[in-house]
Amino acid sequence: MLGLASDGFAASTSTSTSTQMNYNSFTEMPVWKDSLELSKKVFYLSQGLPRSEDYGLTSQIRRSANSISANLAEGFGRKSRKDKSHFYIISRGSAYETQSHILYGLGVEYFNEKESKEIVALYNDLIFSLNKLIKSLS
Repeated sequence: MLGLASDGFAASTSTSTSTQMNYNSFTEMPVWKDSLELSKKVFYLSQGLPRSEDYGLTSQIRRSANSISANLAEGFGRKSRKDKSHFYIISRGSAYETQSHILYGLGVEYFNEKESKEIVALYNDLIFSLNKLIKSLS
């Protein structure tokens, strides 16, 4: 059921240090929506990987991409600013990890250069949004 945080109260997060925004669900957070869209882009990017990478790069890149939205959701459900920040920081780390996997795939010529660079740039935007969210909690 969507709508209320696990504690029964609307959880509070912010995408800006000057404006406090209240969300009733993590699914309302623009940064979560962006991370989910990027996760789908990574899924499609990784579909062309060779079968020999099924338990290597394919699995790693998809897990790190999915971890971002999952940790945002988990952080949203936490009560304290410290707990929220902890999970949002983990999300940021997973964003960097995903970028690293994309750059590796590009380096070994698994991925198209133009598409890879576009996705890496979108992750830079996501990381910027995550940094603002983390800063708003400190």
